[in-house]
Amino acid sequence: MDIEMPKRLTKEHKKKFAEDLVGIQNQIGFKVSARGWAYQLEQFGLVTKDQFGKVEKIINTLRKEGYLPIDFIAEEEGRKFSGVEIPEKSTPLEFIERYLNATLRCEEYYIPDWWEGEEYYIQMIVEKIDLKTLFEPVCEKYHICIATSKGWSSMLQRAEYAKRFKQAEEKGLRCVLLYCGDHDPDGLRISEFLRTNLQDLSDIWWIDETEGYQPDDLIIERFGLNYDFIIENNLTWIDNLITGSGKNLASALHRNHHMDYVQDYLRDIGERKCEANALVVKPEQGRELCEEVIINGSDKWNGLGRDALDRFETKKQKIRDILIDFRERSGIQEFIEDALEIIYGEKD
Repeated sequence: MDIEMPKRLTKEHKKKFAEDLVGIQNQIGFKVSARGWAYQLEQFGLVTKDQFGKVEKIINTLRKEGYLPIDFIAEEEGRKFSGVEIPEKSTPLEFIERYLNATLRCEEYYIPDWWEGEEYYIQMIVEKIDLKTLFEPVCEKYHICIATSKGWSSMLQRAEYAKRFKQAEEKGLRCVLLYCGDHDPDGLRISEFLRTNLQDLSDIWWIDETEGYQPDDLIIERFGLNYDFIIENNLTWIDNLITGSGKNLASALHRNHHMDYVQDYLRDIGERKCEANALVVKPEQGRELCEEVIINGSDKWNGLGRDALDRFETKKQKIRDILIDFRERSGIQEFIEDALEIIYGEKD
């Protein structure tokens, strides 16, 4: 694709650049954050690492001024409004027609307990919205819920996924928390302290009187970003250890600089980091990384196995058989089809 970064932000340059970005997005097939776009453009040789901030600023300017759709980039779900009601566009007859047709195939909407009879129950948290967008198709296929943790994550978010783990363990399942995030001193540290973060909430209670979760038996698996994967896939290193607060862990002035985890990182990796957003330029490898850990597990657990999708399909087919048989035995199938014929006649 013939694309270039605008040297000047004239109307013509903005329009051309916006069209090029839309073209790239159509190719990759999913939204990424403004930061993720910096990695995409680096792949084309259009920007260097020290220009990432400029890319974010330009993209947000294009959104603000109408050259790109405002929802062009992936946004954190927590910023969305709730309680928004959209008036129904269909007529009342079209509305009931839709629901009657849905009744004839309601088995496709019924969600079984996918984890019944399984050994493991899995949830996933990731460091960046780009990873959530990237991994969602894989997680959806294996019925794994996924969220963006945003660093140390909120107390309520931790409590919510801890509650699901508690409920799963009460059913006899072994619980697994999969984590993928930045490769930097604090990113590695976050994954190591996930159990402690959950343990801190073990004494909480909910309005429904559910008690807190003890994560003693929780399996925590950090599957990326890891050094070997970064090197093998030639992901981008950022040549600094500046944190989200703008402070530099590599500086002796930083209060954590002399801590073992920082010094060990500097000795082994150096003054550089790899952000999770770097994966957006390698979507196939990223999704393969995600699916492999789900299927194969690690030395900590055995994974779901390569027949997991067959087991899930068996659970779904059982629901289909039950509901199809009920419609046939009860006569409701014929009743609904007769009602639909009346609706079709009135629409004509």
